[in-house]
This record gives sequence, structure tokens and C-alpha cells, in this order.
Amino acid sequence: MRWTMRNLDTILAATLAHLGLVFSAIALALLLALPLGLLVARRPRLQAALLGTASLLYSLPTLALFALLVPVLGLGFWPALVALVSYAVPVLLRALVAGLAGAPPATLDAADGMGLTPAQRLWEVELPLTLPALLGGLRVASVTLVSAATVAAYISAGGLGTLILTGLDQGHTEKILVGAGIVTLLALLLDAALGAVQRRLPAVA
Repeated sequence: MRWTMRNLDTILAATLAHLGLVFSAIALALLLALPLGLLVARRPRLQAALLGTASLLYSLPTLALFALLVPVLGLGFWPALVALVSYAVPVLLRALVAGLAGAPPATLDAADGMGLTPAQRLWEVELPLTLPALLGGLRVASVTLVSAATVAAYISAGGLGTLILTGLDQGHTEKILVGAGIVTLLALLLDAALGAVQRRLPAVA
């Protein structure tokens, strides 16, 4: 563990860069997925087309997507961000659409009976009911992005993948283990934190 103790600042910087990339991608993906999900939730044909396109993007291998983006955006943070957003949006979009579709008809009828407008019903009834499903999608997206962000080191986007790649190049086992170990720990912590919030939602509702 000598290398680890001598390079705590490097490890911390890589961890913060990794989290910055992941959280930026999640925030942007939410900003895109929420209005898109609301737009297509009641439009089956548009929904099928949008979800099909999103699924196609999600199915692309990470390195292949990076290779497509680098000639346009260059190396570094931006192509990595666009790629990660492309992976997160399909997951969040499907979760939101499923949550809206799963709202109990009796609850919606009761909201209509109370005289709520469509906009009021959406914000006061439907969206709160979708939160468990949306958080489930957020858990999947977060773990996916923590892993995918590691590959972003190939295009000079920084993060923990840099430790793993340099460790592989140098045959430095400790670097590899530290980088991979922190990535695993971050994924587990994010999943556990979001899972705890998700489990509390029914009690709050």
C-alpha cells in the first residue's frame, strides 16, 4: 500500500473527477428524460419511436460510442459527458413512462372527481406516484454510469479509469486494484443510498 499512501491526493482528484462526470451526466439526463417522458407518455406511436431510438443508443458499446463522438467533440470531458447521457436517458425514460402508465386508475379518477386540471393532476398526483419507478431507473443509471465513466479514461476524460489504465500499462497491480476498488465502492454506495430513499417513498406517500 506504499503507492496508495504516497498518492492520496492523486486518488482523491481522480475520484472527484469521476463523480463530477457521473453526476453531471445524471443531472443532464434527468433534464432531458423528464420532458421527453411526459411528452410521449400519452402518445403510443411517438413513445415507441423514441424508446426504440433510445434503446439503440443504449445498446452501442461504450468504446464505439466514444469513437463516434471524438471526431466531432474531440477528447476530454465533453464527448464522455454526451456518451454517458446517451446511456442514462433510455433508462430514465423507460422508468418514467412505466411509472406514469402504472398509476392506479382509481386514483386518477378521484383526482378528476376533485376537479383537478390535467396539469394539476400531473404535478400533484401522477408524478409523485412515478417517483419509486423513477428512482429505480436512477439506481440502474447511476451504477451503469459509474462503470462506463471508467472507460472514459481512454479519451482523456480523467477519473478513476486513469488509475486503471496507467496501472495496466505499467504492470502496477496496486493502481489497478485501487482504481477498480473505488469504482466498485462508489457503485455500491450510490445504489444503497438511492435504494434507501426508494424504500422510504411509499411510507411518505
